[in-house]
Amino acid sequence: MFTGENIVQIVAVFLNWAYAQLGISFLAGVINPIISAVVMFGFIAVFVMFLVWMERKVSAHMQSRIGPNRVGPLGLLQTVADAIKLTIKEDVKPVKRDKIPYFIAPIVAFVATFMGMVVIPFDKGMVVQDLNVGILYIIAITGFTVIAILTAGWSSNNKFALLGGFRSAAQIISYEVPLVLSVVPIIMITGTLSLTGIVEYQHQAGYWFILPQFFAFLIFITSATAEANRAPFDIPEAESELIGGFHTEYSGVKFAMFFLGEYIAVVVSSAVAVTLFFGGWLPLPFLGSLPIPGFIWFLAKLLLVIYLIMAFRWTFPRLRVDQLMDFGWKVLLPISILNILLTAAVWLLLYGKGAQ
Repeated sequence: MFTGENIVQIVAVFLNWAYAQLGISFLAGVINPIISAVVMFGFIAVFVMFLVWMERKVSAHMQSRIGPNRVGPLGLLQTVADAIKLTIKEDVKPVKRDKIPYFIAPIVAFVATFMGMVVIPFDKGMVVQDLNVGILYIIAITGFTVIAILTAGWSSNNKFALLGGFRSAAQIISYEVPLVLSVVPIIMITGTLSLTGIVEYQHQAGYWFILPQFFAFLIFITSATAEANRAPFDIPEAESELIGGFHTEYSGVKFAMFFLGEYIAVVVSSAVAVTLFFGGWLPLPFLGSLPIPGFIWFLAKLLLVIYLIMAFRWTFPRLRVDQLMDFGWKVLLPISILNILLTAAVWLLLYGKGAQ
């Protein structure tokens, strides 16, 4: 059975052979990262188009509708048609915009979320860069999105965009705190910030962290949904109030980059949730004997978590600004701190002085 590690090894052998034939082995350290980035971008672009189709179908079935069904089988090519439309659409620019920040903002928003995919382990050995501080890296790099969103709102010279940017900054900063604190108990138990190391710990322990850290998962997935500016936490865009929020004045490819960045943020958050709470690439305990590669298990769990986030959007109404902030600071934050204290107490009771 092929595993992610086998596939990576085969590709590495083939590339080394190709470099040797071309006499450019000395450039391997430069070319390999570029190839990895291109492959990852191709995968994430196709995956995001599938997710857009999936969300349309999910919302349609939840509302007793049909959803996309005209372009391609089951409407699968509808998202492709929309992507083509966005790339050829006229790029309308506000006359009084701040040109450089206006241009840079969507690029930063996309790149910051995309860079989070670098440390996601899809299978054992199937990761672009296995950092020993993977969790810290993701928290740090995705934090740049708030700068991009605030910059987009400010540089558009539009009051609705500016208000959306301010809302997003307050929201992301507020929900970043409980999100980080929800991960702390897992770091306390495993003693590592490596995503691969956390999966290996769950494998050795024989259980997934969703069991002892269920409340941490709820805090994490709620905060991650808020950080991605998705309903019911979509007040930075709030069409009924702010037209389109921080990306009101963006169109064409620039709008597509914001749109793509939002879905990549959902993918990254869901992938981290799968890694931390659902055993990553590990198979279901009662189906471990099936010859299914680890990355297939990972993708299946990933789709389930993304489906949960999509269900949030089409189930709960949008919160008011004051409700959203109160929920973050007065509900999620105290519960996350209490969960850390409870985890530490249980850990000390179980292991006593031997606890690390």
